[in-house]
Amino acid sequence: MDNNIMNLKSGTDIRGIAIDSVEGEEVNLTNEVIEKIAYGFAMWLVEKKEKLVKELSIAIGHDSRLSADRIKGVLIKTLARIGVKIVDCSLSSTPAMFMTTIDLNCDAAIEITASHHPFNRNGLKFFTKEGGLNGKDIEKILENTMNIANFQKVEKLDIKSENYMKKYAQTLREMVCREVNSKNYKKPLEGFKIIVDAGNGAGGFYAYDVLEPLGADITGSQFLEPDGHFKNHIPNPEDEIAMKSIVDATLKYNADLGVIFDTDVDRAGAVNSDGEEINRNSLIAIASNIVLEKNKGATIVTDSITSDGLSEYIEKELGGVHDRFKRGYNNVISEAKRLNALGINAPLAIETSGHAAMRENYFLDDGAYLITKIIIKMVKLKNEGKDFSHILNKLKKPKENFEYRFKIKEDNFREYGKNIINELENFSKSRKDFKIAPNNKEGIRVSFDKNNGDGWFLLRLSVHDPVMALNVESNQLGGCEVILEKIKGFLQRYKGLILNFD
Repeated sequence: MDNNIMNLKSGTDIRGIAIDSVEGEEVNLTNEVIEKIAYGFAMWLVEKKEKLVKELSIAIGHDSRLSADRIKGVLIKTLARIGVKIVDCSLSSTPAMFMTTIDLNCDAAIEITASHHPFNRNGLKFFTKEGGLNGKDIEKILENTMNIANFQKVEKLDIKSENYMKKYAQTLREMVCREVNSKNYKKPLEGFKIIVDAGNGAGGFYAYDVLEPLGADITGSQFLEPDGHFKNHIPNPEDEIAMKSIVDATLKYNADLGVIFDTDVDRAGAVNSDGEEINRNSLIAIASNIVLEKNKGATIVTDSITSDGLSEYIEKELGGVHDRFKRGYNNVISEAKRLNALGINAPLAIETSGHAAMRENYFLDDGAYLITKIIIKMVKLKNEGKDFSHILNKLKKPKENFEYRFKIKEDNFREYGKNIINELENFSKSRKDFKIAPNNKEGIRVSFDKNNGDGWFLLRLSVHDPVMALNVESNQLGGCEVILEKIKGFLQRYKGLILNFD
């Protein structure tokens, strides 16, 4: 088996180096490799759909990356030559590409993106009507490339272009009109100033094709033009520089709301009119507020590093149930789907990174859909003389929070990391000041009272990498250092961990 190809698997995506521009990073997403992956996906889809290859239709889109046209060209040429009907959607968001399987009835869709990763990288995300592919599906596609079937070539290629983003934007506009239901039905955002920061990714459409036609003033919106150099800032709502950029713009232009997307628009963040960031725990609080209005007592599924204050907000303030699950947006979404299948009302799966998937929207992690719901909420609050501070003031926020990532040197890093977690659990049980969190579903989470740091730590294995992540949070200044001192000695026993507390 070609380990070079198998190493392109990144969770539920395929990712690699697409441009020869960084010393020491050799291109591994070559035309030949992309061609093999296209064949491998076609084989997987034939089996999945139980169709002949000539009966398949696949939509293909991409974000603003510099290598997008090259990769798209290889995919289209390879798939069309074996008889697949191709819908070329050009510049598109990842969520929109999923929606082509619904609205255009495509058998599958491919988005060419590497999310917020550096400009020289790229990758592929795959969808069917059932949603995004899982890790085992990606493995199968890559395994198929080792034994590619002998596809028969066709003479007549079936390729059509489709500006699907226009239809996708129209759907979002119609949702705002319908749910706001103002007297000025077609212009429900008149009088609102909303600034969009697309980070030079694929999200610029949201300003021009969603907000402006609804009457919003988008003056001050920035980096809307697609540019794969990403020269202004990393298109990532979790990045401090990116968030500062949209905070500054929101305050400068006295906007009612600031909005920021990642490169392919499956994640988002926002900024309140007073400059307060709406991301991570705050974003989850607002999204939970929105879905629990129509789902009293429902379960909100989040990743494992959410704060104690968020749990208290969801359960005591909103009357919901907080299911703190595992890191990884696919894990969170899968858990919400599992709960619903069991008859448990779980309308929202959301990760602190900004991935948010609502049941009402096919459990699709869609940054533009989330922001649209937030804007609808903003208008309703405004009609009551309020803004998002009315919600966020009730969310207890930690005074400090840090994340440390320790590389594991051992070859069998997963077993090594699991052993550390097991031994830390035994160590914690022996300490009176350590309180192991109940119902923890990833790694080990330990809480401390006000005399011992007033916070918690979570030690877990990274979803994909040979890394142990340590998250520490405290409700008092200096509390994180108190907590760290309690476990540093324990961690220093393990010579296979490269510790770095800076």
